[in-house]
Amino acid sequence: MTDPEPRTATVRRSTKETSVEVTVDLDGSGVTEISTGLPFFDHMVSQLGRHSGFDLSVVARGDLEVDAHHTVEDVGIALGEALARALGDKAGIRRFASIALPLDEALVDVAVDLSGRPFLAYGIEFAADTTPLGDPPFDPQLGEEFWRAFATSAALTLHIGVRSGKNTHHVLEASFKGVARSLRDAVRREGERIPSTKGTL
Repeated sequence: MTDPEPRTATVRRSTKETSVEVTVDLDGSGVTEISTGLPFFDHMVSQLGRHSGFDLSVVARGDLEVDAHHTVEDVGIALGEALARALGDKAGIRRFASIALPLDEALVDVAVDLSGRPFLAYGIEFAADTTPLGDPPFDPQLGEEFWRAFATSAALTLHIGVRSGKNTHHVLEASFKGVARSLRDAVRREGERIPSTKGTL
């Protein structure tokens, strides 16, 4: 039996607003190097790599003098594309995974299907006057924009909902950790066949 192909990918994305480079190794050990110019966002993306077990490098430079939206969205696009490339034809993966992940008072539900069909159901809401996190500031509403860009670019189905939580940081961090743990399970190899009756994902 031959060793499986490495599941790695590098994606570079450049626009007039941002420059992003992402490298992912799905069979890594959770080593992360994240630099986006947004310390709180760096912390969240680091959680994604660490708890998924992916080796993950993200370097992004964006127009933060305008706001953080372009940087956050484009990192999501590049990261999703890198995941899709690294997965290849998805032969042998588990495909589905879910978790209820607690972080102190926060409890977040996550379910993922590496379906080839992009869809995001995001059930976390923050009041319009919720205080941004970090400096430069990360608007908590940008969590949804990141996951939408990621799910669309990776062509996966992602459900994120919150059962309880008062602390903005805890709720967001639980969502990133929950997606990470679900991806860790969903990309795991269980055999050799593509997990779909259609024969393709």
